[in-house]
Amino acid sequence: MAMFRILVVDDEVDFLETIINRLNKRQIDAVGVASGEEALTLVQEQLFDVVLLDIKMPGGMDGIEVLREVKRLKPLVEVILLTGHASVETSIEGMKLGAFDYLLKPIKFDDLLQKIAAAFEKKYAHDKKIQDAKIQELIRYPSKVFEQED
Repeated sequence: MAMFRILVVDDEVDFLETIINRLNKRQIDAVGVASGEEALTLVQEQLFDVVLLDIKMPGGMDGIEVLREVKRLKPLVEVILLTGHASVETSIEGMKLGAFDYLLKPIKFDDLLQKIAAAFEKKYAHDKKIQDAKIQELIRYPSKVFEQED
């Protein structure tokens, strides 16, 4: 499987550090932030395949607002929602907004790894379709390579 990058967004610092450490030990490139605003800054600056996003965060933005913005900025990034509150309605709202899935805290790490792998596979399949379409277009219309955009 190809290497992929994960952004973990959670205001619970112990949880955040534990998840990042456990992912990194498995050779998964994971970074974390404690707020929605920090998450959006990183999403704009760096490439991520999957975002693990806590729904309930104090302060400025909650997870649903962050999800909306991530999907606007990077539609192919897969987002897995995390909630410590059995707020199924909010999780369903997140799914309607494009979240890949959601998990209830406390999370079994093996379940989390399975969700991450499934989300990455979905993103990888989308990326491959786009790449294949671009290659086919170049094969059919090689002169487009030399066209300049104004």
